[in-house]
Amino acid sequence: MEHALSPATLSELRRPRPYPAVSVLTPTHRREPENTQDRVRLRNVVAEAKKQLDADPAVTRERRADVAAQLDRALAEIDLVHTEDGLVIYAAPGEHQVWSLARAVPERVVFSDTFLTRNLVSAQASERPFWVLSVSADRVTLWNGGADRVVEADNSGFPMTRSRENFDAERRERIGDLPSTFRDEDTRHFLREADFAMSRLLRLAPRPLYVTGERAALSALDELGTVTRAAVHIPHGGLSHGTPDAVWQAVRPMVAAEALRSVDTVSRALESALGRKEFAAGVDEVWQSAREGRIRLLAVEENYRVTVRDDGDHLVPAVSGDLDAREDIVDEIVEQCLETRADVRFVPDGALSDADGIAGVLRY
Repeated sequence: MEHALSPATLSELRRPRPYPAVSVLTPTHRREPENTQDRVRLRNVVAEAKKQLDADPAVTRERRADVAAQLDRALAEIDLVHTEDGLVIYAAPGEHQVWSLARAVPERVVFSDTFLTRNLVSAQASERPFWVLSVSADRVTLWNGGADRVVEADNSGFPMTRSRENFDAERRERIGDLPSTFRDEDTRHFLREADFAMSRLLRLAPRPLYVTGERAALSALDELGTVTRAAVHIPHGGLSHGTPDAVWQAVRPMVAAEALRSVDTVSRALESALGRKEFAAGVDEVWQSAREGRIRLLAVEENYRVTVRDDGDHLVPAVSGDLDAREDIVDEIVEQCLETRADVRFVPDGALSDADGIAGVLRY
């Protein structure tokens, strides 16, 4: 199952497909007893997708069989033991993907010539993604961080390693020569390459960056680096060869502190915007401003969900399952704001109680 959504991956998901490109969404649960229903619910929603395939006159028999087989393969790949809060299955002729999301999704089946991506985009934004670069003299490891975990990222040239023929890290550490290791020109060249690779990645996928390593390694990066110099440094060695849990435990206090600072920054920005009359609040007002590209900063409570329908002029409350009900309107707003280069921040539940859970700072 997929977790990390890069701009390149999102672009690939959004490209047109031969009809039908099927998107199947279902909420899942991390813990018992709620997760006992997930298997049955997942099979039912996939069965509903197949039923719609059979009933769609625009789908040829050959494509119907192909997409149904792709749905079956996707279903077989899902490990419900490690699910999060939502699952998205994409299936089209000749391909399928499964995405696990740390954000709830509505249960739905969508047929189109592109995959439905708004829920992936919203989940990615709500996780407040970040990068962790763990540095040692013989290995530099990149970690993809989210709301409650990190996983090793095997891309953009990482992990970077040096061969034992050229370097013996264990021997140098054993004889207590770690500081001089980072004055060695080969090591410094290795660190420059890591900094350059990280710089290239941040241009493609900008996120906050944390760097871990021995103090001597961090000092060398300060001297040699460009992007890593401006990152948050965490003096903790051994993590370039470490486990995801060890890395998460090392960075978690800094991530939590940054989240608190972010909430304070958002609160001040909203208060200032209110005084300047550049403020939108509530789902209808925010949606109108988002469609016009006017939102500069969007703030959303982490678990804020609302079901609405569009009556032509405004969004009005609706019940799940109603005709034309839009259960993922919050995710639509998030995606629209990100498309217009707005800054999207998720804040704790209750932080926007005066704004009914969602608010924005306007550009004009």
